Amino acid sequence: MSENHERRERLSFEDFHLVRFPNGRSRVRVRMDWTQGRSYSGEAEGNQTLEGEVRAAADAALKAAAGATEGQLNLDLRGTKALKVFDSWVVVVMVRAWIEDEPLQLLGAYPCPDEDTPRGAVMAVLDATNRVLRQYLAA
Repeated sequence: MSENHERRERLSFEDFHLVRFPNGRSRVRVRMDWTQGRSYSGEAEGNQTLEGEVRAAADAALKAAAGATEGQLNLDLRGTKALKVFDSWVVVVMVRAWIEDEPLQLLGAYPCPDEDTPRGAVMAVLDATNRVLRQYLAA
């Protein structure tokens, strides 16, 4: 295969869009890229709080990741947390993946540049899920 058509075993971050509404809600859209022009999107809504936007971003990213497996892998967002560590934000996510009817707990973390915690949540989901996604993406 040529370099441009090489199969990757991991999803990569493609696009992120956060909209804040006057009613105190927000909507997050995430797009992940795989290979050969294949991309997967997810969308979620939450409250306009640190916790609400981090959770919505992680949920949208998880929907995109699950879509990439075309229903072969069940993923469940167990929790999100934004932590202030050494004057910087770090987002941590816990995801449960069901593999052959057995639950597997996946932990992902990402340091947030410029305090962009929602985008950090997307990257933390990729950190958690890419380890198990490779067997479903390579098929």
